[in-house]
Amino acid sequence: MKKLIIVIPAFNEEESIARVIGKVPRHFQHDVQVEVLVVNDGSTDRTEEVAKAAGVEHILRFSTNRGLGAAVRAGLKKAYELGADLAVMIDADDEYPADHIPRVVAPILDGQADYVLASRFMRRVKGMKLHRRLGNYFFTALQVILLRQWITDGQTGFRAFSRSVLRDLEIIHDYNYAQVMTMNILRQGYRLREVDIPYKVRQTGESFITFRGYVTNVFPAIWREWRRQ
Repeated sequence: MKKLIIVIPAFNEEESIARVIGKVPRHFQHDVQVEVLVVNDGSTDRTEEVAKAAGVEHILRFSTNRGLGAAVRAGLKKAYELGADLAVMIDADDEYPADHIPRVVAPILDGQADYVLASRFMRRVKGMKLHRRLGNYFFTALQVILLRQWITDGQTGFRAFSRSVLRDLEIIHDYNYAQVMTMNILRQGYRLREVDIPYKVRQTGESFITFRGYVTNVFPAIWREWRRQ
């Protein structure tokens, strides 16, 4: 029996997190045991209470908001400590289809990949604001250039990891994780696959991402990751 842990980082997502948890397929394969871990990143609303009522197995709690990168780092580390053979991280805002988890983990279960990106841009995306679309294209192109490997969605909030990747992965900053995570994993020689997924825009809550935040945090983090041995 293989253990799959779904890691959901959440900050003030009481309106959407139960829908995400409810869409997680629990019995899609007879030899895969599915558990859910929510990382409560200092929420000031009822995110944690709603998650518990929705039936999660594990809660990791921060007393203050540390940032998405810190929440993902801690959640994936905890998944490894809990004995996960593989893990999925997915955003708590219900933009990504949790019911597609079986398709996203399939390349790892089949031994064809170590790390999977669930890509929004392998099919037509509707409703995404222009500045977000352009930002996604730009940072994905930057990763393609640096890594010399084709990627269609370097910023996706839906990813899967083998146990060895969980063990070796390092995220070097707290604001966000997306770009440095892929660079770190692929530069260690792990195999990447992308799986296309449908996507819908956020219906509740607010994104933490701002233009200024990206400029002042993400560019320096990419540079630091690229300079590491």
